[in-house]
Amino acid sequence: MMSLLDALAASPDAASLKQLALATDLHPSTAHRILAAMSNARFVERQDAGTYRLGIRLLELGNIVKSRINVREVALPYMQELHERIGEAINLGARHDDEIVYLERTSSGRSLVRVVYLVGGRAPLHLTSLGKLFLATDGPQKVRDYAKRTGLPGKTPRSLTTLTALEKELDKVRRHGIAYDDEEAELGLKCVAAPIHDDEGNTVAALSVSAPADRHDPDWALQVRKTADAVSQALGYSSPRK
Repeated sequence: MMSLLDALAASPDAASLKQLALATDLHPSTAHRILAAMSNARFVERQDAGTYRLGIRLLELGNIVKSRINVREVALPYMQELHERIGEAINLGARHDDEIVYLERTSSGRSLVRVVYLVGGRAPLHLTSLGKLFLATDGPQKVRDYAKRTGLPGKTPRSLTTLTALEKELDKVRRHGIAYDDEEAELGLKCVAAPIHDDEGNTVAALSVSAPADRHDPDWALQVRKTADAVSQALGYSSPRK
C-alpha cells in the first residue's frame, strides 16, 4: 500500500494500473486489489478512464496531523542538540501581535548577564533578533504601522528607536535570512536568530542563540540557521529550489 501511495505521489498526473504495477513491482492483480481497498477508504480516487490519483482522505488526515503539531515539541530536541554543541542559551519564540513570546529556552548555565526575557516572557519585536525576523516578513506599510503603534521604545543606547534605522536593519534581515540583536535589548548580550517555517512557508517561530557579547561567535549564524532549517523540515517545509 505504501509503495502505491509513493508511486501516486511521484506521478504528476493520474496513473494507470499498468504504470503503478510497474513502478511498485507488484503484479497487476495484486495492485488492483490493493487499489480497490484504498479507493473504498478514500485514500485513492479511481477516475473514469481507469486511472488513479491520491484521494481526499489523505488531505483530511494531513490537516489533522498539522493541527496537532506542537512547534515547541518539535523544536526542543534540535535546540538541545545545538545547545550541547555550542554551550550557550538557545531560545524559541513566536509572534503575538506586536511582541515576541518566548516559548522555550535552554540555559547556558554560565552566563553572568541578566537575561530579561525568559520562557513566557514578552518583548517588542524590534528589540530582539527573533522579533526582527517576523517584522521582516511584513511589507513596508505594516512596518510603518508597527512603528506608529508602538513608538519603537528602547531598552539600551543601541536599541533601534527610529523607523529609518529599523527599516535599514530589516532590509539586511530579508537579504541574509538572519537577524541580530547587538546589545539592543540588554547591554552586554548579543543574539543571532533564524526563522522556522511551516509546510506552507509561513514563519511560525524562530530560534536564536544568546550569549554575553565577549563570547559571541560569528560562526553561530550558520549553525542556528541549519538548526532552524532542520526544525522547518520536521514541520513539513520544503525550501524552494534555487
